[in-house]
Amino acid sequence: MKLIKSFFSRAQLSSNIHFLTTEAKGFLTFSQIYGKDKVLIFSNLFEKNKNHIVKNILIKRGRRNRMFLHISAMSVLTAGIILSPFISDSNLFGKNKNSSTFAQGVEGAEQSLAPEDVFQTQASDKPRDKIISYTVQKGDSISIIAKKFGISSDTIKWANDLRGDNITIGDSLSILPVAGIAHKVERGDSVYSIAKKYSANAQAIVDYPFNDFANPQTFSLVEGQILIVPDGVKPEEAPRYVRPVYVVTGPVEVMGGGFTWPLRGTFNQSFSWYHPGIDIGAPVGTPIVSANSGTVAQVFTSGWNGGYGTHVIVRGSNGYTTLYAHMNGVNVSPGDAVTAGKTVVGWIGMTGRTTGPHLHFETRGPNGNANPMSFLQ
Repeated sequence: MKLIKSFFSRAQLSSNIHFLTTEAKGFLTFSQIYGKDKVLIFSNLFEKNKNHIVKNILIKRGRRNRMFLHISAMSVLTAGIILSPFISDSNLFGKNKNSSTFAQGVEGAEQSLAPEDVFQTQASDKPRDKIISYTVQKGDSISIIAKKFGISSDTIKWANDLRGDNITIGDSLSILPVAGIAHKVERGDSVYSIAKKYSANAQAIVDYPFNDFANPQTFSLVEGQILIVPDGVKPEEAPRYVRPVYVVTGPVEVMGGGFTWPLRGTFNQSFSWYHPGIDIGAPVGTPIVSANSGTVAQVFTSGWNGGYGTHVIVRGSNGYTTLYAHMNGVNVSPGDAVTAGKTVVGWIGMTGRTTGPHLHFETRGPNGNANPMSFLQ
């Protein structure tokens, strides 16, 4: 009788184990299928929306710069607060942690970290996104203040309706983030009318990262908003500001560094911290040649592409990469060999973030974007 009961109990146990094993396999199979399905759904949604996300971040990069910096600083500070007790207890450098050594270390740290004047302030090197107020101090002049903030003396005069160079200690001055002029948008204004009013370049207004637009592709404006016009000139001062029209005479003979001008046209915009290249204006359809010899690395034939539109990137044999943007068509494919001054990479167009036909040309080296004029002059 005991033998029979033992047999049935073993059989029941074996049956239960088999049942559980089968159910577990089924559950794992279902989980795998379900997980793959959810991953595919998420991937499709991400692919559909990633261009909108990237475009939004790039367009608003100036406004969000401060937020990203604050979040990064808070993250580092929080990590330091959490990890500092563990680091101090771990004695990483193998030194004896007695009270005298600790006191000496604190005293030495205080001496090395304390500045000569704890109340002295210095202007930040990071780009400013707003017009700030500055109080005139003893020894200040218009030119000294302009040099301190990296703008022109006329920019300060125009922003504060100053007729001459006379300022008084305690005066409050509005300081623009770049050389130029600030414009309050009125009904009927457009980027083009504002650029014409201040003898400026419409593309420079669009490229300035802290200028916002109701529609970033049509550059529509909101009445009452403040628009920064880089290198703008006060209308009544315009007659004495005769801007020379620079003509690019390329392509010419390849220079010592292996570069040549990519086309002939007008020099529209120079290199700056917010404009990592130069703009050369020319009619739509004007051929663009490779500025350096090398191999075509990437070709983008459609889409916004971060504002570059249709563009080509060439990896030069001299260690530098060149970029040709806003084209209406390309003449090369990835992997093609190109020769400086001879190979046509595409034609002038108006694709991407542009207010008129021109070539946006960049040179990139080991340390990032470099001023193309350093290689083309």
